[in-house]
Amino acid sequence: MLNFLSWCIVGALAGWIASKIMKTSGGLLKNILLGIGGSFVGGLVAGFFGISARTFSVGGVLVAAIGACVIIWLARKFAK
Repeated sequence: MLNFLSWCIVGALAGWIASKIMKTSGGLLKNILLGIGGSFVGGLVAGFFGISARTFSVGGVLVAAIGACVIIWLARKFAK
């Protein structure tokens, strides 16, 4: 239960950062989902470049936020 709560907190933080960078609005659930999805995408991209960041660290949150920005950007491209 504590691990799930930690993932939600990190996801919400990363999603919130991404929403501020990309200038989008949304609620807590959207931020959590963006952050968790962003951590997956960001982890894949970072791994491709040989970068390793632990999820529960500043680097991990930044990688998740960058991944969430990528998700937002892709969603905007496909919405047009």
